Amino acid sequence: MNHKSLRLLLVDDQSLFREALRTLLSLQEDFTIVAEAENGERAVALAKLHKPDVILMDLRMPVMGGVEATRRVVAAVPAARVVVLTTFEEDEEIFEALRAGAAGYLLKACSADKLCEAVRAAAKGTSVLEPSVAARMMAELSRLSAREGRKIPAPLADPLSDRELAVLKLLAGGCSNKEIGSALNITEGTVKNHMTNVLGKLGALDRTQAALKARELGLI
Repeated sequence: MNHKSLRLLLVDDQSLFREALRTLLSLQEDFTIVAEAENGERAVALAKLHKPDVILMDLRMPVMGGVEATRRVVAAVPAARVVVLTTFEEDEEIFEALRAGAAGYLLKACSADKLCEAVRAAAKGTSVLEPSVAARMMAELSRLSAREGRKIPAPLADPLSDRELAVLKLLAGGCSNKEIGSALNITEGTVKNHMTNVLGKLGALDRTQAALKARELGLI
């Protein structure tokens, strides 16, 4: 990002995991670890102090969990992008964290390359969706919608085109712009144009919100 180092805040109650993260991320020339926190309360205080670009947030921590910490960080430091690091057992909290304003989520078991790529993507304003968890989250949203017996929402004032709907379904499945382009045989530039239209029509700020809104509207 214009030779500017990305400032990162690491939040996890396990010191060994934080140390591993710090070691890994410090190898990247464009990353600077500005602080570490062992619980959500400390994370909020450090986020206000250091105003990091990206926060890697654990969910289950003492004193204050990741969901509440995400909600407070997003309110206090809106420019900071929160990426949740999670495990399969935490599906419900993933949904709550996204509702609280997290930019996306990754599995703790992801590769180093995937993690670094996700940090850079989040800093640029792109949502980070882990495909394997995305499918579970969408299934959970569908289950909750059915259980709650929601009324059928009003249709969009400006409906999505077939191509925009195809792009939306792929992004909800966790595909990157490059992967969407390959699947639909269109350029990344065209994908970005469609993405801009999709976000505008759904009234969503980013890809994560678009996926959630699309599920609520029954589009995917």
